[in-house]
Amino acid sequence: MDNQQLKKAGLKITLPRVKILQILENSEDPHMSAEDVYKALMEAEEEVGLATVYRVLTQFEQAGLVARHNFEGGHSVFELERGDHHDHMVCMQSGKVIEFHSEIIEQLQKDIAEEHGYKLVDHSLVLYVEPKD
Repeated sequence: MDNQQLKKAGLKITLPRVKILQILENSEDPHMSAEDVYKALMEAEEEVGLATVYRVLTQFEQAGLVARHNFEGGHSVFELERGDHHDHMVCMQSGKVIEFHSEIIEQLQKDIAEEHGYKLVDHSLVLYVEPKD
């Protein structure tokens, strides 16, 4: 993703937007909270306030550049929208978000919708997990 994507999304290229986009692209963890983004900016000695981070992430979400996932307990994370569908597991102990994709689950959901006389248009699946003892 680059500055062209910001332009295509109808967003003016500003330093905070570019910096936040870079943080999301270069992060080892593809799921970051607004606070995670803010901390990464602070570590990089970038002068971007937390309110700006929230505002820019919301603008990115509205423009389709990022997806926001709201998990139980008010846990919200953002990830770059790459157009590939995947589901999530959230570890109840660490809060870690794990992506996964299962063709079997995808087909099963379509089959269930069909059995009830519907066509599946979208879905969100989140598994809440904890480490095995």
